[in-house]
This record gives sequence, structure tokens and C-alpha cells, in this order.
Amino acid sequence: MSRHLSPEIRVPIDNDNPAIRRNEDLCVKCGKCRDVCRDYISVLGYYDLKHTNDNAVCIHCGQCANACPTGSISETLEIGAAAHALKDPDKVVIFSTSPSVRVGLGEEFGMPAGSFVQGKMVALLRALGADYVLDTNFAADMTIMEEAGELIERLKDEDAPLPQFTSCCPAWVKFAETYYPELVPYISTAKSPIGMQGPTIKTYFAKKLGIDPRKIVNVAITPCTAKKYEIRRTEMNAAGRYFGIEGMRDMDYVMTTRETARLAKLFQIDWTSLKDSDYDSFMGEGSGAGVIFGNTGGVMEAAIRTAYRTITGMDAPAQLYALQPVRGMEGIREAELDIAEHHLRVAVIYGTANVRRFLKTMKETGKHYDFVEVMTCPGGCIGGGGQPKHLGEKTEDICTKRIDSLYARDAAMPKEKRNSDTNEEIISLYKEFYGRPLSPLAETLLHTYYEDKSGMLGEDAGKYKELKEEKKEAPAETGKKKWRCRICGYVYEGEQPPAECPLCHKDASFFDEVKE
Repeated sequence: MSRHLSPEIRVPIDNDNPAIRRNEDLCVKCGKCRDVCRDYISVLGYYDLKHTNDNAVCIHCGQCANACPTGSISETLEIGAAAHALKDPDKVVIFSTSPSVRVGLGEEFGMPAGSFVQGKMVALLRALGADYVLDTNFAADMTIMEEAGELIERLKDEDAPLPQFTSCCPAWVKFAETYYPELVPYISTAKSPIGMQGPTIKTYFAKKLGIDPRKIVNVAITPCTAKKYEIRRTEMNAAGRYFGIEGMRDMDYVMTTRETARLAKLFQIDWTSLKDSDYDSFMGEGSGAGVIFGNTGGVMEAAIRTAYRTITGMDAPAQLYALQPVRGMEGIREAELDIAEHHLRVAVIYGTANVRRFLKTMKETGKHYDFVEVMTCPGGCIGGGGQPKHLGEKTEDICTKRIDSLYARDAAMPKEKRNSDTNEEIISLYKEFYGRPLSPLAETLLHTYYEDKSGMLGEDAGKYKELKEEKKEAPAETGKKKWRCRICGYVYEGEQPPAECPLCHKDASFFDEVKE
């Protein structure tokens, strides 16, 4: 007998899930978690508890928590551990903030969606007792240096696997490892910004400031619940291996945007009275390219800027500082561009159900791509599973306001500060420590590996996946028509499309009939 309720009722969640949890007392069995995981994330319905030893398959994206109307599903809290570290005088607590938090945190205190609150956010973390507050935008610039360098190397090598898929989203990476392990060689080995921030703080930062790395407690402030899973991956202990310190993790805790606001309220900090504060001067400098990382298409655009400058030795043209074809809220977007002798075809995807469609189309058409960005959450990280919830409001409207705020920040910067490779602190980091992108030390601390995790689906995982994909694409057995939303990919059965998409809230005109 299964310890879970039927997946026809709700999403199964294991008790040891590092990212999300369920409070049974609050669950009303409304099915909203089921719908988002099945139709948008495309995980529920693609495994059978009978084949997984009754273990739930989860990519930790937290979209079920965002859809839950009662708060029954929420992130696995780490504010207690963070608060304990803040009160320990022997610990050096370092907060690192992701791009999207600064356009989401204000909403937890009644500010309009998309309000840019970077200064107040930093002030809040200092009020909580942080020893240092650093910007993960700095590590986003590191990620671009490594990922763009890797792309350039692959373009030069005729035998290198292309397209190169981005690796910043841990939910997407686990989705690929589980359902498409054949893609593992195609995923960039560059760690996510948080994956790079952690070991760099405990090595380079600690050495520069004379801090014992064993005393450092790294806390990442993110919009993402999957980061709680990512920092616990067995390979995310590069600093420990570098020093030979067993058990040292690169990043110790992850707090979501919602958790950060909750901790502030527990500490009785008055948000309205906070005066803007700046990041610490060291590892507190991020470029405009790092800022837009939070947006769907932002990683792609940032990488193209640096790739262009690296290959040609010249500044990128103006259109690459506002690469419109990769911007927007469509679930799959494409663009073509030239960098010197290289003609590149790129794609941007958000929503793992859209990944299935993209891969199926790519296989059927034989169309070649060079670079593909994938994010799991709507609109990218700005729609992450740990961002403020706006039940009853249109998800796309909220995401668009956050996206516009990050693009506006990038556009307001001088052009020389809109490239990862012109960040003076990044230049110093490579000169003093890593040497160059893709150096042996960079490969050791800033790159990682992936695994075939399809075994968690059971012995017949491959066959089961194929059967489910065929079933998903087939006409309804009831004779009803199927309609697919062009924006988020939600599939609806009925004689007519729904008046409104339950996921992205687009009207019936955005639905196309699914033909056999």
C-alpha cells in the first residue's frame, strides 16, 4: 500500500525532500499542485509510484508551493539554522543575494510587484546581523566567463556536443538527468552562480580577508527552492576538497525570498524604516549582464555579449544589449545571429513541459541549435518557487513587472558595466586566483558533472516515458478535443478551449487545437 495519496488527487511529496514540504492539516486536496506538476512541469504523470518503490520523483522547483492556495505546500525552512548561525559569535555569516530577490522582496512588505529594493534588501540583511553581504550577480558574471568560454571551445571543435544547454537552473538539470540522460554531455559543466559563489567565498574571499573558511557560514538568498537541493548535491563541496576539509559544503544554507521576509518579521525589523545600504566592496560588484540573469533569456543574452567580445575583440553591437528575440514571455523563443565566422541559432525555453516539446520538435525536424537556455519557472528565476505568492492575480503580469525592473537596471548602467568580462572585480579575481576561464583551478572549483538519474523511474523507465509521451500527444480517448496554450503549454480537453488558462491566465485566443 502506498504511503502517498493517489497522484490523481495531488502531488506526492516525500518527507525527506530538501526543497519542499507538506502540512497535512492545511491540504484541502484541491488538485492545483497536481495540475501544475503534470501540465507545466511535466513530472507528475511521467513516473509510476509502483515502479519507484513508492518514492516521489521531484525536481524541487517549488511551483506546487506557488500554486497551493492554503499554504499546505511550502519550502523546507532553513531560517532556524540561519538564525542560529547569526547568534553564534564564532561564526562569520555571509549572505549572497540572487538577482531576482531584489525585485521580489518588496512585495512581501506591501510594495508593488517588481519594485527594485536592492538597497533596502542589503540593509535588511545587515540588520539581521550579517557579517558580510555580497552580490550573487558577481558570481553570475563568473558563470558567464566560464559558460561563454566553454561555448567558444565547443564552437571551435567539430566533434564537440552541440547545442550547449545552460546549467544555471538545478531543477532543469535534474529533469534532464532523470528523463533525458542522453543530454548530459550537452549541458554546460559551468556551475550556477550560487554554485560558484560558495567555493569562491571559502577560498579566494577568505584568503583575501584573512578568515578561517571553517568559520564561514554561507547563506544564499534566492527566489528558488531547487537551490536547497542543489547545494546538497554530493559534488558541491569543492572548497572542502581544495582544503582537504571533510564535510565542508560550499554553500551552507539557502533561504528563499519568502523565508527572508519571514525571518525579518521574526526579528521584528521594520522594513519601512530601513535606509538603503551598499554591498560590501569586495565581491559586491555585479554587471548589468549579471543583473538580467533572473529573467528568462537573460543568461543567453549575457553570454552572447561576452562571447562576441571574446571572439571578435570588439564591443558587441547595440542589438546584443537588447536581444529582443530572446526576451518576452513565450515559452519557447528562437534567434539567429552572427559572431565573426560563426552563424549561431539559439533558443530560450522556460517550463520543462516546453522542454519536452522542444526536444521532440528538434528531433523530428533535425534542426540544429548551438546554444539553448532552459529555466524551469515561469519567466525564469523571477517566477521561482520561493518568490512572493500572488494567488488570484495573473502570473504573467507579475513576472513581466519583475522582468522589466531587471532589464531597466541593466539598461541604466554605463555600457562598460553591462558586460561580465569588463567587471573590474572579475578581472582581478582571474588575475589573482583562477588565472583564466577554464583553467585547471577554475575547472576544479567552478565546474561540475552530471549523472544519469533515470534509474529512479524504475527498470522500465525508458519504455514508460515513451508510452506516456505518446499518450500525452494522442487525441483524448473520450473523443474530446485537446487544446494547448501557446504561452505555457498547458493542455486542456474539451469541445472548446477554456476561457482562461489556469496557469498563465491567457484567454482562449492563445489556445491551439492539438492535432493527431
